[in-house]
Amino acid sequence: MSSYRNTLDFLLHDWLHAETLTQRQRYAEHSRETFDAVLDTCERIAREKYAPFNRLIDTDEPRTVTEPDGSLRVVLPQATHEAHRAYAESGMLSAAQDHDIGGMQLPYLVEAAANSFFGMASISMGSGLLTVGNANLLMVHGTEKQKQVFALKEFSGQWSGTMCLSEPQAGSSLSDIATKAIPDGADFAQDPLGPRYRLRGNKMWISAGEHELTENIVHLVLAKIPGPDGKPVPGVKGISLFIVPKKLVNAEGELTGERNDVALAGLNHKCGWRGTTNTLLNFGEGKFPVGQAGGYDGNGAGAVGYLVGQAGEGLRCMFHMMNEARIGIGMAATMLGMAGYHAALDYAKNRPQGRPITGAGKDASQPQIRIIEHADVKRMLLAQKSYCEGSLALLLYCARLVDEQRTGTPEAADEARLLLEVLTPIAKSWPSEWCLEANSLAIQVHGGYGYTRDFPVEQYWRDQRLNMIHEGTHGVQALDLLGRKVRMEGGRGLSLLAARMNATIERAIQQPELAEHANALAQALQQVGAATKAAWATENPTEALANAVPYLQAFGHVVLAWMWLDLACRVLPDDTTAAAITPERRAGVLHATRYFFHYELTKIKPWLQVVAARDLTCATMPEAAF
Repeated sequence: MSSYRNTLDFLLHDWLHAETLTQRQRYAEHSRETFDAVLDTCERIAREKYAPFNRLIDTDEPRTVTEPDGSLRVVLPQATHEAHRAYAESGMLSAAQDHDIGGMQLPYLVEAAANSFFGMASISMGSGLLTVGNANLLMVHGTEKQKQVFALKEFSGQWSGTMCLSEPQAGSSLSDIATKAIPDGADFAQDPLGPRYRLRGNKMWISAGEHELTENIVHLVLAKIPGPDGKPVPGVKGISLFIVPKKLVNAEGELTGERNDVALAGLNHKCGWRGTTNTLLNFGEGKFPVGQAGGYDGNGAGAVGYLVGQAGEGLRCMFHMMNEARIGIGMAATMLGMAGYHAALDYAKNRPQGRPITGAGKDASQPQIRIIEHADVKRMLLAQKSYCEGSLALLLYCARLVDEQRTGTPEAADEARLLLEVLTPIAKSWPSEWCLEANSLAIQVHGGYGYTRDFPVEQYWRDQRLNMIHEGTHGVQALDLLGRKVRMEGGRGLSLLAARMNATIERAIQQPELAEHANALAQALQQVGAATKAAWATENPTEALANAVPYLQAFGHVVLAWMWLDLACRVLPDDTTAAAITPERRAGVLHATRYFFHYELTKIKPWLQVVAARDLTCATMPEAAF
């Protein structure tokens, strides 16, 4: 069993007590044995079908070939096809779904843990993140027919899914999207697949937007339905959500043989995640005209789309998928950091260089020592461990909250919902930033070799760098956290989080070895609370949010310190259930906790100072002065 699997088992079973979920009716047919079987299967598929080809898909990038009709077709390595097939056949796409539609009714905690193997093995080969999110959205907001026709085929792996938000001119500013949706004919509202529209516009940065891994691709597209004056409604209120399949289907979900008017305009070539096709898609440009009647311009142009939910509520529906994707990106960032950490740890254990320093200096006649014996290398490894394993704990804790929201008592479910609201921006952004630092340190541990393709750490860094912008930048997440999440419902979510932190503090302060850390976390929590109040003291959003990113950084560090302190409480010998913890696990957790409190938590003071002071240095910098 891998050292990572040992860490995962510790977090799942010794810390989060995953097996207790089997006491819930939804998970009653499961046991520790079924959970372990799922982990074993995913670990094996990741080891056999993903990891050996991580370098291949980085160098053999997706490419296009021009078909006789002038359209572009994407070519992917055979290894990608085989990996997708193995993943779909494992049943993981429908792992959390009901038994009666072919699902496992697996807790999300176990699903997230099992999927982590694929992130560590080859992040850009893909393991269905967007497809599952797409289908889950339809299961909540779609009609029964939309669930049957589209979502179930995505869960089976027969079809795949995307999310189409960004546009070349809009980026993260979704209120500025220009894609239009026009009712398709007088009978548009009677289509069994949902009110039928014709879409025209362009979408950018669409992951998995074109490929031949599945027989169809289900695009979920944000577009604006024009108002009575024929013009798009300003802002986000006019945004609606549409199902736009690559290939048209009938009401029974069968392919009609007709291509929808969705065309690949080209591929984006990024510094990392090179195994994933990243596309620019044109909707409704007339490349593949659909029929000759009912089109809003009379010539069949316009991609056929079916309304999901109510008109004008597209962004609310899409946020269901976006929040899942944000947690997924946090896990992707965590596992890339973890992959780099394990590579650096292995290298440090085997690379001889330097000699020990004694009172007489270095003795060149003595044999070299391994670099892991140098204090500075241990510092870099401890930093990576604290960032990556701490992030993994946070992501699994969030996954456990998802299960609580789904199956807990009404009161517990509501608390879990609010806690997730506050933690999601951190769960996405903190690992994206600090596991990138872990990947940078992994390169440093390798020395000059780290910058070569002889070792995988340079690829991990390139892959990781994209996660800082995937599913919303740090700035976007920070604005969401300080501008909305910590204030929603009168700050109740923040209060709930503080209560859970204080419960850990109360446990830790009883332990002599942890009392110093407990006091430090209590002080840090007070500083975050004070800075939150000070930021909004004038109720001026410009002042309050000018330093939202430093706020996010500080808040994230406090949350990660809490994670480590809670883990440290778990491994201490006088914990009634700590007997199963190995001495190595105990030492690893306690040293990582000490490192995080001594080297990392101390960073929050200057971050929070500018927040509390509502410092406008950055906001008021004159453009001409740059």
